[in-house]
Amino acid sequence: MKLFRALLLCLTCSVYLKSQPVPLGSSANFAILAGSTVTNTGNTLITGGNVGVFSGTAVTGFPPGVITGGVIHAGDAVAATAQNDLTTAYVNAAGRSSNGGLPGDIGGLTFLPGVYSTASSLGITGTVTLNGNGNSGAIFIFQIGSTLTTATSNSNVNLIGGAQASNVFWQVGSSATLGTGTIFNGTILAQASIHA
Repeated sequence: MKLFRALLLCLTCSVYLKSQPVPLGSSANFAILAGSTVTNTGNTLITGGNVGVFSGTAVTGFPPGVITGGVIHAGDAVAATAQNDLTTAYVNAAGRSSNGGLPGDIGGLTFLPGVYSTASSLGITGTVTLNGNGNSGAIFIFQIGSTLTTATSNSNVNLIGGAQASNVFWQVGSSATLGTGTIFNGTILAQASIHA
């Protein structure tokens, strides 16, 4: 996924930005959006969003995969606009100032709204809980310098206290890999690839 096309600098608004959602723009209309290729294997069901790729044009595996509530945009103007909006969102999420650092694995931990970061890889083994603390508009941003990996059959991003999946963002410096059976909430913005 090609992402870096712009640099956002905001020296006076970091506190304000912490409480604002990451602006996804038209990329919010996509369940999957990639830079070069989208490949599906098996009977995957994608609901409630488009599948797109830009500047590449390869989308394979549909069928047997099924898309409901969306269409495929392969190398067209809709995908191009969404890819530009995705770049803006990635840079925005990466530019937020952090509330604190993250350990190597966040399974078993609970987080309140905020921006959290690690310069290296992040794992989720077991359940990580995001507590909105009674605020359905609570924002959670996880800045991950390298990879995000969830353990197979043993990973869950649990939302409590009003936390909403649409307000959870995982900004990943390289690749994300979601293990089989993972229960995941939030939007992954990955620099290189996402494997589920």
